[in-house]
Amino acid sequence: MTETALQFDLSVVFVVAVILIWFMIAYQLILTVAGFSHVLRSAKEKREVDGMAFDYPPVAVLIPAHNEAMVIRGTLEAMLAFDYPSDRYEVLVINDGSSDSTATIVQEFATRDRRVKLVNVPEGEGGRGKSRALNIGLAHTEAKLIAVYDADNTPEAPALRYLVAQLVLHPDLGAVLGKFRTVNREHNLLTRFINVETLSFQSIVQAGRWKLFRVSTLPGTNFVIRRELIDAMGGWDEAAITEDSELSIRIYVEGFRIKPIPYAVTHEQEPETWKVWFGQRTRWVRGNNYVATKFLRQIPRFRKKALAVEVLYLFSLYYVFFVAIVASDLLFLASVLRLVAIPLPGPYTAVWALAVLLFIMEILLALSYDREDSFSKIGLIVLAYFTYCQLWLVVVARALWLDVVRGERRTWVKTVRFERGPAKS
Repeated sequence: MTETALQFDLSVVFVVAVILIWFMIAYQLILTVAGFSHVLRSAKEKREVDGMAFDYPPVAVLIPAHNEAMVIRGTLEAMLAFDYPSDRYEVLVINDGSSDSTATIVQEFATRDRRVKLVNVPEGEGGRGKSRALNIGLAHTEAKLIAVYDADNTPEAPALRYLVAQLVLHPDLGAVLGKFRTVNREHNLLTRFINVETLSFQSIVQAGRWKLFRVSTLPGTNFVIRRELIDAMGGWDEAAITEDSELSIRIYVEGFRIKPIPYAVTHEQEPETWKVWFGQRTRWVRGNNYVATKFLRQIPRFRKKALAVEVLYLFSLYYVFFVAIVASDLLFLASVLRLVAIPLPGPYTAVWALAVLLFIMEILLALSYDREDSFSKIGLIVLAYFTYCQLWLVVVARALWLDVVRGERRTWVKTVRFERGPAKS
């Protein structure tokens, strides 16, 4: 291949990469504006709900727990502090083969308060994943609504009430999800990055997609789903290691919607070491690989176009952006080292700078909803752009290696907990 032909080929790759990156950035900008609108509407909605009287239906709160002695006490204290009618909800802790004092602590609470129940996974069957634990817990309740919380969560008192209210008001909703906030966000640089990431995802992607397409996806915690719906779908998919995203697609296939309720807040613990973060995020990507491959072939048969967009977005979020970023980064490095030349005229430096500026402004707007848009956050966001965001490329590459090259079996891995700190508003 001649030098001229090589330059032409590289120029095409460069232009395609720039187009893909800017498509994603433009889409995120649209979601940001739409998310802002949803947040404003939610503030009004919250006031409306506070002024209503409801006949609240019975709810079962399911909490899968595998070796959660470090955090389960604080979690149960928060669950028992819900301002939901005390005779209308129960808390089932599914002890999933714990080898620590999780079961003992839960039993202490159960002895003092009839709302708490300890459900033990049969001996020898523990540690098979969150989906299996939830299915076992589901069999121990007859409640019409099912709430799910992770074992490290400390929801605010109105959270459950706000979530259930929306299901009572809107029969077309199959499930509702609240907001989760990082309880240990000030611990170190990593938790600060995660806090920015999670708040931005919820206020931009979740809220924006709901406003535009009436589509959002369940998180792993702080959500409520109708019992009849989960029964009709056959429970949780025990092969899914990201059971939340898999369940979300099936809910939409059944003709129901999932609405984000940003004023129903829980506080949760996030990874405090890079090793734990890397393991958790790899599980997320591999779990979404499973979801994408499970539903990708069904897209042409989806009646709801928004659902098709959601599945495609789930797939493209990691891999289209991954390919574009890797290609542009490699070409940039090769150009700097004078290994290749890309003879394309254009204001590429200005385009790149504008992309970074848009990224910063979008994140700051999202953080403002929770009053975390301080001047100091600008430096953190810029640092995250060049470090934390780039590390996702390694996570995606690792997941691809395990799933495609090695064909390694997907297994659920519990996220390591740390000593609980006080929640910060």
